[in-house]
Amino acid sequence: MSDLPPPAEPLLPAPTVVGLDPPLRRDRLLASLTLTAGVGLMLGLPFALQAGAEFFMPTAIALVVSLALIPLLEWLERRRLPSAIAALFCVILFLVIANVALAAIIVPATEFFRLLPRRIHRIQANLAPILDLYSSLERYANRTLRQIATTPVRPSPTAAVAPPSSIVELAATSAPAVIIQTFYAILVGFFFLSGWTRMREKMITGRASFGGAMTTARVLQEMVDAVSSYLGTITAINIALGAIVAGALHLLGMPFPLMWGGIVTLLNYIPYFGPVVAALLLSIGGLMTFSDVWTALSAPAIMYGAHLIEANVVTPLIVGHRLTINPVMILISISFWGWVWGTVGALLAVPILIIVQTILSAAGRPDIAGFLFEDGTLMRGQEEHGPVIEKVADSR
Repeated sequence: MSDLPPPAEPLLPAPTVVGLDPPLRRDRLLASLTLTAGVGLMLGLPFALQAGAEFFMPTAIALVVSLALIPLLEWLERRRLPSAIAALFCVILFLVIANVALAAIIVPATEFFRLLPRRIHRIQANLAPILDLYSSLERYANRTLRQIATTPVRPSPTAAVAPPSSIVELAATSAPAVIIQTFYAILVGFFFLSGWTRMREKMITGRASFGGAMTTARVLQEMVDAVSSYLGTITAINIALGAIVAGALHLLGMPFPLMWGGIVTLLNYIPYFGPVVAALLLSIGGLMTFSDVWTALSAPAIMYGAHLIEANVVTPLIVGHRLTINPVMILISISFWGWVWGTVGALLAVPILIIVQTILSAAGRPDIAGFLFEDGTLMRGQEEHGPVIEKVADSR
């Protein structure tokens, strides 16, 4: 018994760092790299979009408009119309409607605001009580500034840029770029629509599993339905709002009521900010037109009153909960795309937000809180969280 070798000591697992096993450490490392790459992409993407606006902006316009026109395209294709002919019909119809709407706004606006220099005295007369109220404060501020500015400030050297000497010169320098971008957007929209059916079939049939094919089909259909529903419903509501405002301004005696109705219709596509800008423009127009300040300010009051009824009664009643979007996300999207592409970006902000939310709801989105405090790195789709959400709601 004494010749037997001593029993071998049991093998212990290799020590791990901070109590994490290797697979979990590897997942955390991959998640960290993904999070770092995502942060870098988020920081660099706005500047890339802003620098390449001549390419990205018309592309985004063409894709958003094309998604809104897909239901009409599919309706024409079900009538045995070839895809190319149906796409051409959709593009021509949109161009005709857009050009008629813009002509109804731009042509009267050019004539109306051409009178602005000659109507400055009327605006000053209407604003005379307000100007007199703050005249003493202005004189006091001027005296204070003169006392502070005892040392002259040398202006920094700047390169002299000669402004265009005529409208012809301005058109010659700016119009070619606009024409090229418009033509490019029309081509992108036409080819996207003409190849939509084949592209959708390839995206669905190219998946390796039946579940992946069904998910792809569902995401594509939800994206088309969401964008077309939003743009179609909001367009009908905005046209009705513009028509009501135009009729009220006509009864008030405001010149070019159709122009103002078109401006209200166009700016109402921008939530929150658009109606405010439309009210400010109507205030300027009213002060230019009427000699009484209260009559002048009744034009923006009518417009904003109609907008409040539309935003708080009509739109929730028609849209319901189908197109409910977080207001904070709408504000962030408008601010972001407005900073990147200006007014065009603000008009595209909500449709782009709808597209992004539709894709992320199916593909999953990064779970930053789960990565920091738990082990999760990706939140599942909305349909998988349905039972959990129902249980939480029942428990409350």
